[in-house]
Amino acid sequence: MTQTRKFAWLWALVACLLLGHNATLWLVQRIVPDTDIMALLPVQERDPVLQASFGHMVDAAQQRVLVLAGAAEWDDARRAADAYRAVLDTRKDLFQAVPITEQTQNDWLGLFQRHRLALLTAQQEQQLREQPSQFWLESALAKLYAPFGGPKLGAWQDDPYGLFAGWVQERAQETPVRPRDGHLFVADAQRQYVLLPLTLKVAALSMTAQETVLPLLQQAEAAARKASPQVDLIQAGVILHAAHASAQASGEMSTIGIGSLIGIVLLTWCTFRSLKPIALILLSIGIGCLGALSVCWLLFGRIHLLTLVFGASLIGVAQDYGIYFLCNRLAADEKLDSASLLKRLLPGLGLTLLAAVIGYTGLALTPFPGLRQMAVFSALGLVFAWFTVVCWFPALINGRTLRSGGLARHYGAALQRWPLWRAGRVSLAAAAIFAVLAGWGISRLGANDDIRLLQNPPKHLVADQLKLGKLLDAPTPVQYFLVRGDSAEQVLQREEQLKARLDQQVAAQRLSGYQAMSNWVPSARTQAARRALVTEKLLADDGPLQGIATQAGEDRQWIAATREALLVAGQPLMLDQFLASPASEPWRHLWLGEQKGVYASIVALRGMDNQASKQVMLAADGLQGVQWVDKVAEISSVLGRYRAYMGWVVLGAYAVVFGLLFHRYRGRTWRVLAPTALASIATLAMLGFASQNLQLFHVLALMLLLGVGVDYGIFMQEHPDRSDRTPWLAVGMSAANTILSFGLLGLSATPALQAFGLTMLLGTTLVWLLVPCFGTVKEIKNV
Repeated sequence: MTQTRKFAWLWALVACLLLGHNATLWLVQRIVPDTDIMALLPVQERDPVLQASFGHMVDAAQQRVLVLAGAAEWDDARRAADAYRAVLDTRKDLFQAVPITEQTQNDWLGLFQRHRLALLTAQQEQQLREQPSQFWLESALAKLYAPFGGPKLGAWQDDPYGLFAGWVQERAQETPVRPRDGHLFVADAQRQYVLLPLTLKVAALSMTAQETVLPLLQQAEAAARKASPQVDLIQAGVILHAAHASAQASGEMSTIGIGSLIGIVLLTWCTFRSLKPIALILLSIGIGCLGALSVCWLLFGRIHLLTLVFGASLIGVAQDYGIYFLCNRLAADEKLDSASLLKRLLPGLGLTLLAAVIGYTGLALTPFPGLRQMAVFSALGLVFAWFTVVCWFPALINGRTLRSGGLARHYGAALQRWPLWRAGRVSLAAAAIFAVLAGWGISRLGANDDIRLLQNPPKHLVADQLKLGKLLDAPTPVQYFLVRGDSAEQVLQREEQLKARLDQQVAAQRLSGYQAMSNWVPSARTQAARRALVTEKLLADDGPLQGIATQAGEDRQWIAATREALLVAGQPLMLDQFLASPASEPWRHLWLGEQKGVYASIVALRGMDNQASKQVMLAADGLQGVQWVDKVAEISSVLGRYRAYMGWVVLGAYAVVFGLLFHRYRGRTWRVLAPTALASIATLAMLGFASQNLQLFHVLALMLLLGVGVDYGIFMQEHPDRSDRTPWLAVGMSAANTILSFGLLGLSATPALQAFGLTMLLGTTLVWLLVPCFGTVKEIKNV
């Protein structure tokens, strides 16, 4: 058995293993690609507590689905909400909904009633310090005799001064939602809404869950509209955005992958007039994708859906090696066996693979886990496709397999008419004009690193999210204060210091309010001080309790019993008690607990716009352990830093590739790199003339363009005789397929992929047009 056949059989074994592993993954394990957009975001390695706080906020919202059913009349809204819920009740394995009953409210209040003596509002505490005994006597009598003296929770004797009722009323102001007729109620000027808070029992980012939950929500919506045709339905939840992203990515993956394959098939047929080259190129691409998926799964334990979308564009690059071999086989003497031909081509093929892998390595240098996975997937795909060409093509193709088609003849003839760079006046004038235009275009480039450019959610989901946020006065999960301390008590004390400053922001109408754990569980120090204040001002022998008894006709026994009952309710409320109670469920995400040896919590902000945030963030100044967090600004800043960093990496990569190529090409090395370098500059200029803002994904595309463009330079310099049309044919076929795949990527509705694809489309086209211009003088003499 020849060495060629040994390699072919060995690679056949590898291919069978890959096929078996992929069959196991998809058919047995039934893996589901990850759709979590957060996987694309940078990991905050320097501050794990900060990263945990953001994850805590995201996780709290991820499994929730909020539905508002609204109508002008309450009965219509309630009827629509009941119809909606009735559909969901058929699948209790998917949704968890807590019924709102009188018992639910009593259970919620029970914990606080047992500790009510130490639960005061800031205003009540100030009044206790400033107001005389007569004020509290009159206040208690007014609540006893007035029929509308404000809300009453339990017997008057349990809360004669209305302190606990006032505290509960202030806590209720943290949300505009109120219980009504067994439902949760909220309203605006036009409609009354029933709020249905739902919790998913399945992972929101699971495609299986999305395929199950979304049809059920659509069925529930139809039922609600049938019950009340005029109902205004507002739905919001991570699963809705994830499902849209999944559907969009799946459609784009199909479009890009199928479009690229059709292009390859047509071009290969028109060039070689044979089905065998088409089958072999598709085989090399298929093995590349199988190998990339298998190894990525073993390395990462999961695969992101956007990795598969990006990997679909790999088709336009992986076919370069097969095309290069096939074009050289077509041009070679029939008597030359394919194994000998491969030995002649192997240095150039090896350099093209190395240059492409260096290009994809640029993606792996970013702090984004999703992009690192894309880089590994793409680089591995190229490696497996390359080995498929090297191991199988010589064994499967001989000198009589291929015949030239009309496209190959006509396209090859065009090389002789292509301009050639020479150091003359015309070339220097062209270079000067190019430099001026390129400088002008690049000077027009702006920069926009806003993380929100990474996604493009549908307008109706954004509109629903904004409307729901306004109705519910919900806090934003990406802007908040992070409070840290050596103990839980210290964290609560620092929260209270921060809240004193935030109250000033509320008074200035920069905020509508805030949510903090210390709103519900004051620090032990504050509880002790308030308990002592209430005891001194309201329960002392010479306090207002004596006057209340006299006015109400009660005796000393009543005074003693009332004082004793209130003092019993003066035990401190512990944080663990609150967190273990049902009342804490809406607020548990605010408490991080112990993280890396420190305790931490979140103070969330309501009703704040971007302009006000510049003033609100100053509330943390000078407060130890308090940090302002703006995740959007932070990640956008990271994107900006890495955009600049990757720009230098691109320049460094040119130097590395130059060093790798110099040993083989010596004085011609600059001719290999010049087309790609000029194409990159021209692409940036064109983006500037189009008023595009530069972002990280444009720069990453330039990194990949280096790997792709250098392939074409190597193809041409491996055959310096310009009368040899083989490299020009290989460049044309490779570039056309790359343009097709990345051009389709440029049509993606995902802005990041669109920017990447557009840059690659422009850059590859320009490299294709420029690479034949950088021949040598020797080529002219040989024509």
